[in-house]
Amino acid sequence: MKCPYCGFLESKVVDSRPADEGASIRRRRECLSCHKRFTTYETMESLPLMVIKKDGSRQSFDRGKVLGGLIRACEKRPVPYQTMEGLVVEIEQVLQNQMDREISSAQIGELVMERLKKLDEVAYVRFASVYREFKDIDTFMAELNQLMKNK
Repeated sequence: MKCPYCGFLESKVVDSRPADEGASIRRRRECLSCHKRFTTYETMESLPLMVIKKDGSRQSFDRGKVLGGLIRACEKRPVPYQTMEGLVVEIEQVLQNQMDREISSAQIGELVMERLKKLDEVAYVRFASVYREFKDIDTFMAELNQLMKNK
C-alpha cells in the first residue's frame, strides 16, 4: 500500500477491524519509511449482476426494485421495514454467490416468493398475484388452495 504522505510502497498493518457491518475491513497502517499512520478500507469486489427480463432485454440488478416489490406486497401488514431490507440483502447474497452473472427475473421472483411464503402469507399471495400474472379468480384460488394444502 502506497503511503499517502511520502509515497513509500511498504507499510505494516497496525490494527484491523470490520467496518460497515462486516461489508468491509478497516485497517490502520504505518509507513515503514516515514512512520506516519493512515487508514485503508478493504472491500470485496462484486461483479455486476445482469437480469434477463421476460422480453429478453438485460439490465443491471437493482436491489431497489426488489425492495419496492416487497414494500408493495407487505403494505398494511405487520412486517417491519428492517425485515424486508434483510430479505433483499439475503436474496442479493444468494444471487452473488451463484456462478452465473446473468439471472432471469423469474429466478429473482421465485427467491422473493420463497421467503415471503415463510414471512407473511398475505404478502406472499399479493406478490404472487402480480408476479405470476393471475388472469382470473380460478388461478388465484388454485394458488390459495395450494397454500392451504401445504400448511
